[in-house]
Amino acid sequence: MAEDVIPIGSRRELLWDDYLIDKDATTAVLKLHQPQSKEVVIDHNEPWEGDGCDFHCIVKDDGFYRMYYLGWEMLKPDMSLGPRPIVVCYAESLNGKNWFKPRLGICDFEGSKENNIILDHHTAKFDNFSVFKDMNPACPPEELYKGLGIDGFNTSGDAHHLWCFTSPDGIRFKKAWKMTDKGKFDTLNVAFWDKAVSRYVCYIRDFHDIPGDDLNAGIRDIRRMVSKDFKSWSTPVRIDFGEGEDYPLYTNAVQPYYRAEHMLVGFPSRYVEKKAWTPAFDQLPGAERRKRRMKSHPRLGLVITDCLFMSSRDGERWNRWDEAFMTPGLEREYNWVYGDCYPALGMIETENDLPYAPNELSMYAYDNHWSMTPAKLRRYSIRIDGFVSYSATYKPCRLVTKPFQFEGNRLSVNFATSAAGYVRIRLIGEDRELNAVELFGDSLDKTVTFEGGDPASLSGQPVIMEIMMSDAHLYSFKFETEA
Repeated sequence: MAEDVIPIGSRRELLWDDYLIDKDATTAVLKLHQPQSKEVVIDHNEPWEGDGCDFHCIVKDDGFYRMYYLGWEMLKPDMSLGPRPIVVCYAESLNGKNWFKPRLGICDFEGSKENNIILDHHTAKFDNFSVFKDMNPACPPEELYKGLGIDGFNTSGDAHHLWCFTSPDGIRFKKAWKMTDKGKFDTLNVAFWDKAVSRYVCYIRDFHDIPGDDLNAGIRDIRRMVSKDFKSWSTPVRIDFGEGEDYPLYTNAVQPYYRAEHMLVGFPSRYVEKKAWTPAFDQLPGAERRKRRMKSHPRLGLVITDCLFMSSRDGERWNRWDEAFMTPGLEREYNWVYGDCYPALGMIETENDLPYAPNELSMYAYDNHWSMTPAKLRRYSIRIDGFVSYSATYKPCRLVTKPFQFEGNRLSVNFATSAAGYVRIRLIGEDRELNAVELFGDSLDKTVTFEGGDPASLSGQPVIMEIMMSDAHLYSFKFETEA
């Protein structure tokens, strides 16, 4: 057995990349899965909201969920931009499906504070705003919730900075300090405390390969910076997609995956700007509105967007899928526009709509961008751990790992087969092997039963896992100690 042994202990391992996989011995293939469109959970129909309500950000708190988003009306009746200043709004939910907009009495809108606005133009000229709950043990209580955003949009000069906003309660924020001026920042910039390395990590937007001073020249990219104190930050560095194609990405929605915090996930929006108007645009819904928007700037009619999935184990090098994770979907009155498929930051484990079925993951994205009608936040669902799987056709395929070391006496798998399909697992140690009973079915947490013993006899030793699969998907596995 090879000398390089990967220690995994009892953490959940997600089969979203080939980190653990012996590629030369494996014939099963990685498969990307897409979320399913569900119901509208928020109608942004308040007078201070509008068709530009976007950049939703979800924060899990003690027993409930907080949501932050922009209240934004994109267009004037003549289709020109920006009829009123952008505000930051707030909502709450206990279950991820029913959301409540509390009347907070913080900001005035047209003579009344009976609204859910927490920040307005008196604090900053907002273009974006995201929030996280700071889990750094040394965080002062008055800074427990931190927000990120820009104050105005200026391509040069002292005005263009990413700012930190702080709050003790997640509702009342103040503008605190400048973080950096090294970036573009005109999207949802995100940050969090990485407890594994005891530092803050932040992902921002910038440009590269800019040929001139044109606002829209160059390629939009995602950059990463780190800090010990959230005040002094490293120089942002472009995240690494290896040999992946270099194309524009807008949002990033990077976050630790809640069931395996050594893994990061991201959902960047891919920015696709067509070179010229073609008959294909005439056949899309809303063609006349699109042409009118182009009077402000051609890209407001020529750009379309979708969403990708990416994952990383160190936050610097990323495995990105070029096939879309989320698309605008079947053509309807207000989609296939610039701004489609901007997923909210954050995901929630919710009850399944199917009776007796296990929980699922809910994600969120908005409809009706640029429509001059209220935006609607739609829920999307996907299997827990189910973004990517190692998959086999009906013809049997093999999945073989590199040597690893685990701890525990139980192996659980998240898997699915057809009625005719199966998963057969073998653990190969240096001096013994364990063969599992054939698995079939569909489960988030299936205990693997071994003939002649349990995994405890191989715990702490180098092992290889060999899996034969037919018409099956394997999403994740976990060794653990069970009494």
